[in-house]
Amino acid sequence: MNFRKWILALTVLALFAGLASAQVSGTGSGAPLSCVSNVANPPQLRSEGYTELTGDITLNCSGGVLPTYGTQIPTANITVYLNGTVTSRLLSTSGGASEAMLLIDEPGSGLTGYGPTVPVTMCTSSLQSSNSCTEFVGNTTTGTNVPVSTTPCPAGVCSVTALSPGWNAFQGTVSGSSVTFFGVPVLAPGTTGTRVFRITNIRVNANGITGGGPIPANVVAAVAISGSTALSVTNPQLTTGFIASSLSTSFGDVDTTSFGNATPGLTQPLQCTTPTVNGSSIGNGKLFAQGTVQFKELFGTAFKTRVAPSTANPNGTGGTGQSGTAIQNIPGYIYNSESGFIPYTSGSPSLTGNNNTAGLADFGTRLVATFNNIPSGVSVYVSTTNVIGTTTGSPATLIQGNGTTSYAVLVAAENAVENTASGGSNTPTVSQTGTSSNGGQGISTLTNKIPYYQIPVVNGSAMATWEVVNTFPNLNETLSFEVWLSYTASPSTNSPAPGTMTVNLAYAPNPTSGLFTATAGGTASSSLNIPRFADTSTAINVGTVTVCQTAILFPFVTNTNGFDTGLAIANTSTDPFGTAAQSGTCTLNWYGNATASSNPAASTLGSGGVGSTTAIASGTVSTALASTTVPGFQGYMIAVCNFQYAHGFAFISDLGARNLAMGYLGLIMNQSSGAFRPTGSGETLTQ
Repeated sequence: MNFRKWILALTVLALFAGLASAQVSGTGSGAPLSCVSNVANPPQLRSEGYTELTGDITLNCSGGVLPTYGTQIPTANITVYLNGTVTSRLLSTSGGASEAMLLIDEPGSGLTGYGPTVPVTMCTSSLQSSNSCTEFVGNTTTGTNVPVSTTPCPAGVCSVTALSPGWNAFQGTVSGSSVTFFGVPVLAPGTTGTRVFRITNIRVNANGITGGGPIPANVVAAVAISGSTALSVTNPQLTTGFIASSLSTSFGDVDTTSFGNATPGLTQPLQCTTPTVNGSSIGNGKLFAQGTVQFKELFGTAFKTRVAPSTANPNGTGGTGQSGTAIQNIPGYIYNSESGFIPYTSGSPSLTGNNNTAGLADFGTRLVATFNNIPSGVSVYVSTTNVIGTTTGSPATLIQGNGTTSYAVLVAAENAVENTASGGSNTPTVSQTGTSSNGGQGISTLTNKIPYYQIPVVNGSAMATWEVVNTFPNLNETLSFEVWLSYTASPSTNSPAPGTMTVNLAYAPNPTSGLFTATAGGTASSSLNIPRFADTSTAINVGTVTVCQTAILFPFVTNTNGFDTGLAIANTSTDPFGTAAQSGTCTLNWYGNATASSNPAASTLGSGGVGSTTAIASGTVSTALASTTVPGFQGYMIAVCNFQYAHGFAFISDLGARNLAMGYLGLIMNQSSGAFRPTGSGETLTQ
């Protein structure tokens, strides 16, 4: 934020606010025309958001002198300065014409008086450079001495013939952190009544104000008026929104007592074991419930639908909040949606440009899970809807209209456009791959099968994006989605490859996917989607594919000076605990010289001893002698066995064990982060 510009803006504001109230030209006398600014409902804004809708600013004006019938209504330029970058959608590729609007006298609101009964009549010349929306004092069929669009006094001869109402909606021009409405007609209401100017559809880069941090902040606006008509404004500096962190995320194991909730502790995939839990068969493997991703809103209006879901917004899915022809045209109404004020006149949008409609967001709140470092050979599946936390593992059910059930669906991409064709599916959902007959560990049957989708893996990464299509703004909601893995164990081909898989959970779209840069996302655009967000996520571990190996350190092995060492390695994967049996050979690595090339070559230990390539079966022991394997050797040896739960014993003695003998247990080198000796963290040894 350029604070010098902000200080300059406040200086300009103070200058205009200090001017004497100039009377509008005309006959008669009265109190000076003055206005009181206000923001009735400053909303909570998401600190992660680039395009957050601020609260409407109203100027309630009174006094002044009503101009003479037939005369031109004087105009003013009204500018709103913010302490953050304005990101209202641009409706042209140049000039800054935007979706921000100024409304006069609450058109279409249904309130009493002349102004509210007139439909929105849009002046589409944002700069008013040619005075194309000049207005006069005249008569209409329902009002007298009101704004009209043509002079009732052509050639100087006035008439009381009813004319068309004047323009009551003006387009704002965005420049950095300000919006200006040029050539706004200011008709003094005189001694009775008030004139209301409402400024709406101003979006702000909230993330740029807070930096995405946890400390709350306010969006501050200042109103300045210039032009041929000067107005005094009381309370020109306003709070138009309160910024706070809005999203908490987590990934945890499936909670089988309340399905859809995440619990700490994840089951780690093993390279040598194909998942065998009950589940839908996929290829040669099984669909294995790895965990639950959760998105929690930190205040009740963080998750929003595209438009307010109600019967007033009919569309192909029955009013779920995804309509592209929404009726959100009541000034000042709180819709709690990603869209703002959407002006409609005679069934058509009143302000469009660059294939966009003023006020209409591209989609509802979207949530993305980005999986990274997916080991080769692993497939990833996600639930196509959020899952309700019950023991039956029920998928959420869509409630039409203003329901109280949270509902989100998997969509094709972060920026996939809504299909607003009549009778069509408005949300760009994907076709499910199948349904899970089981949620995961410990659940044998489910009352409602969970639909899932296999997300494509490209270069070790995959993305799943869900869109909120029904929400309940009176509660802090949590949306949970299940994640499954599938793979076929093949240690001989190193599949699945060892490594730690992670996930980042955030709002979407965001710069991480490459759709836009953080700089571009935080400024007004004619082409980027609304809403859009910063990525404030951090990587969360999903699971580590562990190679089914045991590394055993034998710290001293000798076959010198009349001593010999006997070695025994047991495959203890057969036990009374139900552990799956494993088998494999062991590689014996010998180290006794500073120069690696001087060490003996590694030996293979199988069921038949050294040199055997037959796997050591579960529940058996294989032995070797140093004298026959590495004659004349003294040093240490690390045995790497291609199965888990290997244990070793060494016995050192003189020939025939006549004078001296000792034995010790081999030291197990525990794996950490997929390595026996992870970089920077040393090793952990057990017996």
